[in-house]
Amino acid sequence: MNTTPLITDDTIVFGILMFSLGFVFYTSSSENNGWIKFYKIVPALLMVYLLPALFTSVGIIAPEWETINQIGEIVKQESNLYQVSSRYLLPAALILMTLSIDLKAMFNLGPKALIMFLTGTAGIIIGGPIAVLLISFISPETVGGVGPDAVWRGLATLAGSWIGGGANQAAMLEIYEYNPKKYGGMVLVDIIVANLWTAILLIGIGKSVKIDKWLKSDTSSIDTLKEKVSSYASKIERNPTLSDLIIILSIAFTVVGISHLGGNVISAFLVKNFKSVSDKSSAFSSFSSQFFWMISIATLLGITLSFTKFKKYEGAGASKIGSLFVYILVATIGMKMDLRKIVDNPGLILIGIVWMTVHALLLILVAKLIKAPFFFLAVGSQANVGGAASAPVIAAAFHPSLASVGVLLAVFGYVIGTYGAMLTAELMRIITS
Repeated sequence: MNTTPLITDDTIVFGILMFSLGFVFYTSSSENNGWIKFYKIVPALLMVYLLPALFTSVGIIAPEWETINQIGEIVKQESNLYQVSSRYLLPAALILMTLSIDLKAMFNLGPKALIMFLTGTAGIIIGGPIAVLLISFISPETVGGVGPDAVWRGLATLAGSWIGGGANQAAMLEIYEYNPKKYGGMVLVDIIVANLWTAILLIGIGKSVKIDKWLKSDTSSIDTLKEKVSSYASKIERNPTLSDLIIILSIAFTVVGISHLGGNVISAFLVKNFKSVSDKSSAFSSFSSQFFWMISIATLLGITLSFTKFKKYEGAGASKIGSLFVYILVATIGMKMDLRKIVDNPGLILIGIVWMTVHALLLILVAKLIKAPFFFLAVGSQANVGGAASAPVIAAAFHPSLASVGVLLAVFGYVIGTYGAMLTAELMRIITS
């Protein structure tokens, strides 16, 4: 069956995504009373995410599709926009957003960020077995299967993705040898449930003040960091010249190039010299990810540049350009969400929703107990579930200066992702045996 979307040309699709961005920012800054009321309910960032999702859901655009070639073969094709955004614009955004970072103030955020991240990890580890147990009472066949078709093996790949990232997910596929023909169903659950949870977090960001009040949280350390960065930016603020803008982009993409080079070299070296890294079934296989090292290097170099004279380019709008890149990334992430597919495999989707609900409830409980700000809850969750591609997006939605917090936690997620996922898988295996 031909499932080709209406528009497949990435140039045109990019135009649609930029139209969506322009529409959201134009209407959200409008003085029209109707739009003001609308954006009080629906945050602008959520709309940036949802509009591309709607275009995908009605078949206008798609992140990937199947088409039939001239000799009748089914051929898979995909858009390169997310790949470009996550590999080029994301590291560039991280660099520009960390130019003005106050590292001492960031460390003064305290241990609650790490506590909430580890709570999110614990929520994924126990959420999987709980979801499998609950669904087994309602629909035993949904969590059944034997050998390579056993559902718990497939769910292990979800655990890898939701604690670490793509590399950890691939490691789980190798370790537990889930049937590759059914793997696409698990990827679908990953995309749908993770993106639905991201949408909920975006709604929460728009109501973060009320949520923090309910949590009785102390946001002073976060406010101090934001105030320091904003105060510094206002002191050096100036109208950017063409020279300023070119230098800002030069800084960003030169470091992106260095980060990619470093990521490639480190990844290749580790794969060549360490069998535990090159073995996809190894718990250390996530260190073979070029993306992992690229993001780590970009963040480290961005922080390093904050101690140099390049920091002054924050006054010319460095973090604003970084934010622009982040919004383009969000639009391409939203494009990956096809709401029609929620009904394709309702049983597995339900497992994912129950799983994510356990994760969310544990986060809320611990945040309430330790009075952690919603920022730590949202970023701690997304550092697990979304990884390095979306954790800084959520963090930057609170303030551009906070993006590096999301990255640092997400990088930690890569490190523990495989181990946490293996524990989750074994617990699910025990429950289904």
